[in-house]
Amino acid sequence: MELENIVANTVLLKAREGGGGKRKGRSKKWKEILRFPHISQCTELGNSIERDYVSICEKQPIGRLLFRLYCETRPKLQRCIQLLDAMEDYEVTPDEKRKSRGDQIIKTFLSKQSPQRVDIAEVFADQCRENLELSPCKEIFSNCRKAVHDYLSGAPFSDYQNSMYFDRFLQWKMLERQPITKDTFRQYRVLGKGGFGEVCACQVRATGKMYACKKLEKKRIKKRKGESMALNEKQILEKVNSRFVVSLAYAYETKDALCLVLTIMNGGDLKFHIYNMGTPGFEKDRVQFYAAQICCGLEHLHRECIVYRDLKPENILLDDNGHIRISDLGLAIKVPEGELIRGRVGTVGYMAPEVINNEKYGMSPDWWGLGCLVYEMTAGRSPFRARKERVKREEVERRVQEEEEEYNDKFTEDTKAICRMLLTKDPKQRLGCQVDGAAGVKAHSFFKNINFKRLEAGIVEPPFVPDVSSSHYSTHCMFQSIPLLKPRVKLSKDLFFLILTLTRIIQNGLWKKNLSFQQQQVKFHNYTVNYLLK
Repeated sequence: MELENIVANTVLLKAREGGGGKRKGRSKKWKEILRFPHISQCTELGNSIERDYVSICEKQPIGRLLFRLYCETRPKLQRCIQLLDAMEDYEVTPDEKRKSRGDQIIKTFLSKQSPQRVDIAEVFADQCRENLELSPCKEIFSNCRKAVHDYLSGAPFSDYQNSMYFDRFLQWKMLERQPITKDTFRQYRVLGKGGFGEVCACQVRATGKMYACKKLEKKRIKKRKGESMALNEKQILEKVNSRFVVSLAYAYETKDALCLVLTIMNGGDLKFHIYNMGTPGFEKDRVQFYAAQICCGLEHLHRECIVYRDLKPENILLDDNGHIRISDLGLAIKVPEGELIRGRVGTVGYMAPEVINNEKYGMSPDWWGLGCLVYEMTAGRSPFRARKERVKREEVERRVQEEEEEYNDKFTEDTKAICRMLLTKDPKQRLGCQVDGAAGVKAHSFFKNINFKRLEAGIVEPPFVPDVSSSHYSTHCMFQSIPLLKPRVKLSKDLFFLILTLTRIIQNGLWKKNLSFQQQQVKFHNYTVNYLLK
């Protein structure tokens, strides 16, 4: 690794850990940047904003929090919120504990003798108790929940809009409307490169939060006539709100580029983990976990009538905790309701037969892609091409259309079954392409050990947690050793010592041990290098 690359890695790793100070990566002026405007400046926004209970109090995190804080000031409303939380907790309770949890909710909030009873939900006590005895399924409190929300959306919501808590909500929304520019962020090193530009790490100056900034260069977009593709990706990212798909946090433009600021994923991609962390492939529990999260991500995209069309290991990224997200929505497209689309796009070896044949399709290519991923995560190779096999595109496409995939002893019966059902050549017969969609995939015996409610709530522990602090891991997984300093020249003694020092810092994680570093500068064959040295 070259000198400048080492320095860039060191600076980024330090930023990821909060910069080592009390501000945790925030600018010295962070309080000034986040200062609320006076409420008198929010009058126009207050008059123009859509005052809808679901939009303000359920879908928006800051709106939900402030409405709950308001409810806590009134005992009756506070009990309503406690009941909603209890019902939400019930939905993610393991099956074996669900009956006792349901009984506790009925006794605490629906019983006439309870001091915490919620009057408006009391009428559902007998119905809930009867359903709980028959089958403790997740729907037993649905009518009760609707009644509570209907009540809260009436007079309580009207009163909330005249409170100081709603004023604070408007102030937050005004802060959100501040113009975003490149100066909003600190820019760090390049993480990867794509067809229209590069992806670099960045940090919000006001909060210290890290993101990935995808820069789409305007010249390249214009040269390749990719204006509609770039706009399409931004619009799709704006619509999707899922813990299983990378999120768009900010968008801005510079003179030379369109910039999308996205969730940063420090754990590397699935391709790296499949092929570079021991024997190719994963154990079954890990395959199940990743496949279940991908299935949820596809379900959320399909709910918005979006077909992804480029499912492959490189596009599935891990975060610091081992959870995955679908990334790179450049080929995703919205399918008009009730219609089908046509488009021969994707990656060779992962495109479905109907895509190769340029036939019309809906969401079917994504379920084919999931089948390819389950197969590859299990076997340690893709279903229609061996690892590093040199074969023409036409031959791979012929195999996809005509040949059946082969299964070795790594596949259990239910793994083999779900792969065959997802890799069915005819999209009309393929798992996931029926009326039940993603629900049909989730119901397969392959996922019998997955509690999807708990998974979607983010409370299922991943079977593997990447060691993102490891120098080997960070270098190969996050940075992918992108060289920044091209010339190969003989180093002076001082520069050689500097490289050894910085290498030792990275390898041993010395920036974690509270050593004091001073910023230094050295000129090296027309390069000016900033570095940290003890």
